[in-house]
Amino acid sequence: MDPSSADRSHEEESPESRPSSPDQSTSEEEDFSGVSSVDEIVKGLVHLQCQSSVEEGLCHVYLVGTAHVSQESCKEVKTVIRYLKPQVVFLELCPSRVNILTPQNFEVPTMSEMFDMWKNKRANPFGILYSWFLAKVASKLEVLPGAEFRVAYEEAMSYGARVILGDRPVQITLRRTWNGMSTWHKMKFLYDILFQSVFLPGPDEIVKMLKEMDDADALTVVVQEMSKAFPTLMETLIVERDMYMSQALWRVARDHSSVVAVVGKGHLSGIKKNWMQPVEVASLLEVPSTNKGIGMFKIFASVGAVTCVVVASGIYFWSKK
Repeated sequence: MDPSSADRSHEEESPESRPSSPDQSTSEEEDFSGVSSVDEIVKGLVHLQCQSSVEEGLCHVYLVGTAHVSQESCKEVKTVIRYLKPQVVFLELCPSRVNILTPQNFEVPTMSEMFDMWKNKRANPFGILYSWFLAKVASKLEVLPGAEFRVAYEEAMSYGARVILGDRPVQITLRRTWNGMSTWHKMKFLYDILFQSVFLPGPDEIVKMLKEMDDADALTVVVQEMSKAFPTLMETLIVERDMYMSQALWRVARDHSSVVAVVGKGHLSGIKKNWMQPVEVASLLEVPSTNKGIGMFKIFASVGAVTCVVVASGIYFWSKK
């Protein structure tokens, strides 16, 4: 099904978004003389094509796979965009996570601040818990989660490219993930989160573990690990988003001549597999009903929680290896 024919009730959660450009100076140009192909400077790119409405009649799409917490991934993203200067830069983000593209404040909130957030209903209990936990982790990292998206955005803005946030709305992903769990798995998941928060490794161990995961998409590796205990996670967090992003990317490509997509390495094969294939996008935006008797578990429907859960759980699972 053509993604443009999805239920109109989700127009406010369109995959397209172009944030305001931050104040910045255009970065120095790199010397690409003698380079005949982008594959000569960055390895492992996935090259896709499709028919386009532009004069040339064809769009070239390059997928850059990143490790999410890797300085090397940031450098590769910058190099690819500087070399190709695509019309569009497509990011594995949704509009609800646009704040990742601006400098982040990862100061660990105090108990008083967290209680104030809960009392004034600025966040639900789960959001408060993981804001605290992620802040603790992020304050120890050499490369903060999402850095490659900020690099891509800044490079795109430096020459006026269009920026598309093409991931499925995180609220829908969270709800489909949570509602797909049994009551027992929900209770176990909540317990694991609290347990991991208490037994967080020290800063040196965190940095070491993330460096060991540097060759892979850390988030996907962790989802695969967590899926051993929670079988539905892989389907909603990876497989469905592969399908959604592939369709969103195809829709964008049909009106342009060049696109660079920055996504986690774990999404490369899935996006390629679903490229130009029929996908029921509307079904991917549906939220299955859940048992009203466990409404307390709605605390998990907080924006950005997927990234928080995956990063935090990854550190815990990796520490046990």
